[in-house]
Parts: sequence; C-alpha cells; structure tokens
Amino acid sequence: MKKIGITLMAVSMMAISCKENKEEVAGERNATEMLESETSAVANNIKIMPISHATFVMDWDGQIIYVDPVGGTTVFKEMPAADVTLITDVHYDHLEEETLAAVKGKSVLITPQAVADKMVDLKSTYIINNGETKTIRGIEITAVPMYNLTEGRLDMHVKGRGNGYVLEKNAYRVYISGDTEGIPEMRALKNIDKAFVCMNLPYTMDIDQAASAVLEFQPKEVIPYHYRGTEGFQEVEKFKSLVYEKNKNIEVTLMDWYPAAN
Repeated sequence: MKKIGITLMAVSMMAISCKENKEEVAGERNATEMLESETSAVANNIKIMPISHATFVMDWDGQIIYVDPVGGTTVFKEMPAADVTLITDVHYDHLEEETLAAVKGKSVLITPQAVADKMVDLKSTYIINNGETKTIRGIEITAVPMYNLTEGRLDMHVKGRGNGYVLEKNAYRVYISGDTEGIPEMRALKNIDKAFVCMNLPYTMDIDQAASAVLEFQPKEVIPYHYRGTEGFQEVEKFKSLVYEKNKNIEVTLMDWYPAAN
C-alpha cells in the first residue's frame, strides 16, 4: 500500500510539474508573440503625405519613398529627402523631369523602360518592367502591370508600358496601382496590407470597377487616389460605401489629394 501511495504521489507531482511547464512555455510563447507583434508594428510604421493626384510621399519607418513627384519644388519644400523614388508612367501627371531632377537628390530611381527612354539623366536609376522584382535599399519592389481594358481607352495606357508596384518590407506589402483599370493582375494580388487604387474617367476606371477589383483582392486597407477626371472628381465616399457594403473588414481611408480644390 505504501508503494502504491508513493507511486500515486509521484504521478501527481509529475502532472503538476508538467502543467506548470506547459503554462510557463505558453506564457513565454505569448510574450514572444506580443514582442513580435510590437516589433512588426514598429517596423511598419507608415505615414502617408499626399501631395496631389498621383503624387505622394511615404515615410516607412524612417525610409522615405517618393511616388511620381510632379508639381514643382515648392510642394516638396517641407518633405524629408527621398531614399527611393518611383515613377509609374510617361504621362505628365507622373513624369515631370524638371521636378524630378530637383527633388530626387541621392535617392534611387525606379522606372519602367518607357519612362527611362524619355529621361536624360539616368544616374542611380533601376529599370524594372512588368513581372520583374528587385530588392533595393531593403525593399523588395515588384513591377506589376497597369493598363486599360475598355474599348476606346486602350491607347491611353498600353499593357507593358507603365508599372504599378508592390513594395514589401518586414512582411508588409504595399500596392500602388498606377493608371489602370481593374485588370486580372490586380484582382489576383495576394496579402496586400495597404493599397493605393486609382479611379478617374475616362483615363482609368470608375468607382464601381475599382470597388469590384478591391473586393476581389481584399487588401487590409485601401486608399483611393488619382480620382480627378475630365468631368471632375469621382465620388470616393460612394466608393467607400460600395466596399463596406460587401466587406467591412477592408478599411477604406480617404485622404485629401486635392488641397487646391478646397
């Protein structure tokens, strides 16, 4: 009987010890997960500074990215110097060599071939065409197609000329659409955390097509930009409603891209 009692006591103590070890491991794992989560949040602290239309500055944890800098030097006067500059297309609202030359500084310039062909100064320029990926200054940059689908608009943005971009750093992915309609390549995107999506007629697409594409690739957050067309501004509030009506998990962030119109 003594032996049985001792054995039961030993088993009980082992069970308690095992439980304590499991709780300790679980506690360590939860602490690690919290730390990783906090680290990830810090590493992907992104501040967006709209300039106008297609032009903006992104501060990604202290790394400064200019997108389609146009409009003269005055609008960039208060902005930090660029580390990386992206150009999406050859049109005047994306490529303005005088402004680019003045604000590019020591940044690395990323362009499609069609843009590079129009430039005089190609110093520190990386040419990336649709489907290509380069890692530059710690950012994985993939050029994705941007083009028109609708009859009557096909010549405005021809497939293969311009680039949309997917930027990835610290497992966080940012999509910049450039001038495009809701093309299959956009709809097939995966794991996008923040998306900048254009919507202006007659050059790109209306809010219905934009909402349809966004609902298909389901970014965590979408920011409408480039929404001024020949008939004025697209109804971005209605775009927001169209998205929320079908998927409230996609955050729609509206920003002031046209300060001069206020």
